[in-house]
Amino acid sequence: MVELRHVSKSFAGPAPRTSFGHLALDVAPGEYVAIVGASGVGKSTLLNVIAGLERVDSGTVTVDGVDYATRDDDALTVLRRDRMGFVFQAFHVLPQLSVEQNVALPLLLRGVSDASRVRAMIAAVGLAGREASTPRELSGGELQRVAIARALVGEPQLVLADEPTGNLDPENARQVLALLRQQTKERGAAAILATHSAQAAAGCDRRYRLSAHGIETVP
Repeated sequence: MVELRHVSKSFAGPAPRTSFGHLALDVAPGEYVAIVGASGVGKSTLLNVIAGLERVDSGTVTVDGVDYATRDDDALTVLRRDRMGFVFQAFHVLPQLSVEQNVALPLLLRGVSDASRVRAMIAAVGLAGREASTPRELSGGELQRVAIARALVGEPQLVLADEPTGNLDPENARQVLALLRQQTKERGAAAILATHSAQAAAGCDRRYRLSAHGIETVP
């Protein structure tokens, strides 16, 4: 599903910096993998590279058989739309839309209208009956559930989650992580969780530690 080979990424500017160099990573369909490391080490950048939002300086990035070096930005946008789902730390739920409208967005971007699938996904994350609610009526844990439902409604082959529990209390964090794992496993999707939380990483199939020296497997 995800193959990174000898990937390097740096940023130019007044204070040039290297996020990572000569990195290799493999994630198979059905795997739930954690990328751990201190804040600022490059976890979000790595997810952006896997999503095709950041181009690499060297190396190859292949997702679901697509070599990013052979595709332009428009093609990568279509790949993200059709095959990926995203869960963000800050939710990014649109405040002017209802729960149902927020969850339906990925389908609408594909030109698909499927109210039954949207409602089934809302029910799967424990928010049945809240379809008409607006984000301001929801708790932080409920907003993250909306974000998970939105990420999964299109049945993506790859789910990328960037610190999805960073704004949650321990109980809501536990529930959100369990839900994310359950929903991705049931659909046979690959999922990559970037986190600095040992608790969040503990529920993953494999864990990698990202540092200035590269990436390594950890117990």
